[in-house]
Amino acid sequence: MAVHLLIRRLSLLVCLLSVQWAIGQESDSAAPVWGYRCVNSRCQKVALDDEPTRDKAVSLSVCRLYCDGVFGSVWPRPTGDFRLGNNLIRVNPAAIEFQWGERYEALNKYWDESVERFRGQLLKKAAGEEIRSGGKKVAVKVEVSEDTMTLNHETDESYKLVIRGAEGEEVQVTIEAQNYFGARHALETLAQLMVFDDIRNELQVVADVEIQDVPTYPHRGLALDTSRNYVSVSAIKKTIDALAMVKMNVFHWHITDSQSFPLVIKSQPTLHTFGAYSRKQIYTATDVQDIVQYALARGVRVIPELDAPAHVGEGWEKTNLTTCFNFQPWTKYCVEPPCGQLDPTKDKVYDVLEDIYREMNAMFTHSDVFHMGGDEVSLSCWNSSVEVQQWMKAQGWGLEESDFLKLWNHFQTKALERLDKSLTDKRPIVMWTSRLTEEPYVDKYLDSDRYIIQIWTTGDDPKIAALLEKGYKLIMSNYDALYLDCGFAGWVQGGNNWCSPYIGWQKVYNNDLKSLGGQYASQILGAEAALWTEQADHHSLDGRFWPRVSALAERLWTDPSEGWQSADSRMLVHRERLVENGIAAESLQPQWCLQNEGECPIVQAP
Repeated sequence: MAVHLLIRRLSLLVCLLSVQWAIGQESDSAAPVWGYRCVNSRCQKVALDDEPTRDKAVSLSVCRLYCDGVFGSVWPRPTGDFRLGNNLIRVNPAAIEFQWGERYEALNKYWDESVERFRGQLLKKAAGEEIRSGGKKVAVKVEVSEDTMTLNHETDESYKLVIRGAEGEEVQVTIEAQNYFGARHALETLAQLMVFDDIRNELQVVADVEIQDVPTYPHRGLALDTSRNYVSVSAIKKTIDALAMVKMNVFHWHITDSQSFPLVIKSQPTLHTFGAYSRKQIYTATDVQDIVQYALARGVRVIPELDAPAHVGEGWEKTNLTTCFNFQPWTKYCVEPPCGQLDPTKDKVYDVLEDIYREMNAMFTHSDVFHMGGDEVSLSCWNSSVEVQQWMKAQGWGLEESDFLKLWNHFQTKALERLDKSLTDKRPIVMWTSRLTEEPYVDKYLDSDRYIIQIWTTGDDPKIAALLEKGYKLIMSNYDALYLDCGFAGWVQGGNNWCSPYIGWQKVYNNDLKSLGGQYASQILGAEAALWTEQADHHSLDGRFWPRVSALAERLWTDPSEGWQSADSRMLVHRERLVENGIAAESLQPQWCLQNEGECPIVQAP
C-alpha cells in the first residue's frame, strides 16, 4: 500500500514538474528572441542571446522609424522641411493630454472624434500585448487659425508638427495648422511617430521632430461603385478610415447604375423599391448623412455621382423613361448588361432628375462638386427607339453621330438646369471622358469654366493633351494605372477581364501626373483610384484597395521624384500598419522580407 502511495506521489510530482517546465518553456518562447540594429541605414536582424545585445537592440517597428535617417516610416512622406531625431522616449499612453490654443465651438465634435480615433490607434500598436506602465506624459498643443469645416480644392491642408522630449518631465508636441484638416493630418503623422517596442513592451515616440508638410495635389481620391454589387455602410466607413490614415481627402461615390438603384429617393420611391437588390441593400438619407459626417471628421469629403444619361436601368423601368433597357443581345446596345439609357426627348425625365438632385444635395452636404457621369453613352441605344428617332426628325435633325451628340447636349443642358435649381451656387461639374469630351463637340457643348473632366483612358492618350490645351481642369483615373478591378477573371467571357493585367502598387506609385500633363500639369487637380464592383463587394473590398491606394496617396501628397524602389521597404511597414488598424490589406512579400530589409528587391533603390 505504501509503495503504491509513493509511486502515485512520485507520478504527481513528475506531472507537476512537467507542467512547470512546459509553462517555463511557453514563457521563454513568448519572449522576443530577435531584435534589430541600424547598420548603414538599414535595420539588421540580431539574436537576443545575451543581455548586452538585448539592451542595445530594439524592435523592428522602432528601428524602421529612425534608421532611415530622413523619412522614417511616415506615409505619405512629408513634402517640406523634415527633421527626425535618433532618440526615442518612453511615453504613457494613458497620460496624453490635448490643449486647444483657441477652442472653436463649431469644431468641438470633430476634434473629439479625431482624438478618440488617435487614442485607439495607439492602443492597437500593442497588438493585444500589455503596454508596460510608466513613461512620460505627452502634452499636445494644437493651434488652428480658422473655424471653417469647408473642404474643397482651395482648402489649405498644410501643418507643422514639432516634438520636444529630450528634457523635462513631459514630451511637448505642438501642432500648427490653418484649419481643422491640417491639424487632423498632423495627428495622423504623430500616430505614425509613436511605436510599440515589443522587446520592452513600451510605447515610444521620437524625441526630436520638426515637420513642415503640405500636399502637392488638392484632389486625392478614391472612386467606389456601390451598384454592381452592394457595399455595406460599415465597409464604406472602414474604407474612409483607411483613406484618413494616408491623408486622402475625396471619396467619390458612384452610387447608382443600370444594375441597381440602391439610393432611397422619397419623392420617387419606385426607383429604390424596384431598383435595389433587396429591401436591406439600400442607402437611406440617414445612412448617407452619417457617412458624410463620418468622412468629414476624417478629412474626407464625399462627392456624389448620378451617372446619366447612360448607365440607368433597374428601378427606372416603372417610370417609362428609358430606352433599350435590358435589350438583347446586349453587346449591340451597351458595354455590359443590362443596357439602359434615359430618353432625353421626354420632359418627365427632367422632373424626376430634379427630384433626385434635390434630395441628393440635401444628403451630400460639405461637397461643392457634383459628378454627372456621362459615361459610355451608346448612340445605338437611342437609335433603337422609334420615338427618339421621330423626335429628332421633328427637330430637323438627321440620325448621324453629330445629331445624336446634339441630343446628348440637349439632355446635358436640361439636366444641368434642373441640378442648378436645387443649388445655391454654380458648383463645378465633373464628367467622365467620352465622345462628348472630344473634338469637335467638347468646345461646343462643355464650358471649360464649369466642367472638370475625369480621365479614364490610358495615360498616354493624346486626348489628355487636347483637353489641357483647351483649358480644362482634369482629374486622372487613367485605367492603365488606377483601375483596381483590372487583372481578374472575365465575367462575361473566358480569360481575363477587359483591362488586364493586374496593376501592382508599383505602377500606381510611378503614375507621374506631371509627366502626363506636361506643360499644362498645373491644370491637373489630382487623381482617383477607381473600383468598379462587377467582381467585388464588401467582403473583398480591403484587398482590392489596400495597400495600392496608399501608393496613390504618396504620389498625390508627396509627388516623389524617385520611383517605387525607394519606397519599397517603407511600404512593407505601412502595410503592417494598415493591418494593425483592422484593414485587410493584401500581403506584398514574404514576411521574411519585412524582417530582412533590402534583401528581396532585385532592383535596388537609386
